[in-house]
Amino acid sequence: MLVLTRKLGESIAIDDHIKIRVVQIKGKQVRLGIEAPRDTKIHREEVYLAIQDQNQESVKTDSEKTRQVAKLLKS
Repeated sequence: MLVLTRKLGESIAIDDHIKIRVVQIKGKQVRLGIEAPRDTKIHREEVYLAIQDQNQESVKTDSEKTRQVAKLLKS
């Protein structure tokens, strides 16, 4: 993991297409502004993890239903 120190108004560049800027510091919270291409997906980590969990559940559900349908068709 790369750890960088930035002050208010300073930014970090990732490749040629993404820029992360410190927009506000208020107590223990830091507000970040992210400039990235529209097709770049950006989520808070807790939202990203929830999406991943839902995707895993979706795969499980589809497999189980597929097996049930296949079993019914064989009968």
